[in-house]
Amino acid sequence: MKIHHVALILLALACTPARADDALYRQFGETQGLTRIVDDMYDTVLADPRTAPYFDNAPVRRIKQKLVEQFCVLLDGPCVYTGRPMRRTHEGQNIDRAAFNALVEDLQAAMDKNGVPFHAQNKLLARLAPMYRDVQDRE
Repeated sequence: MKIHHVALILLALACTPARADDALYRQFGETQGLTRIVDDMYDTVLADPRTAPYFDNAPVRRIKQKLVEQFCVLLDGPCVYTGRPMRRTHEGQNIDRAAFNALVEDLQAAMDKNGVPFHAQNKLLARLAPMYRDVQDRE
């Protein structure tokens, strides 16, 4: 290979943005898998008396779409989260630890249903856990 070809290849590689390792994202089935997980989770969340009241008159379709984006970002996928900050989104909803934990249980059931490995589930949950501070009731 000629020197200028090698230089062009190296230049192209240098200009390619670095991607985080997306192995975790792939374990969740990428965007298609995340969509199934979120759909299954919301089937349960909307039927669960511990969480359903929080979604009365809520734009569930939009929420699901933003949650898929958020999970994708948290799992190092190729997505951009376009939703509002968690603190602003949940302001005034009086979410307590019990409701937050119930939603987490419903998410775990959806991940189980969709065959997400336990260690991958734990990684996502560890990344979600700090968000409780932004969604909790502060009154």
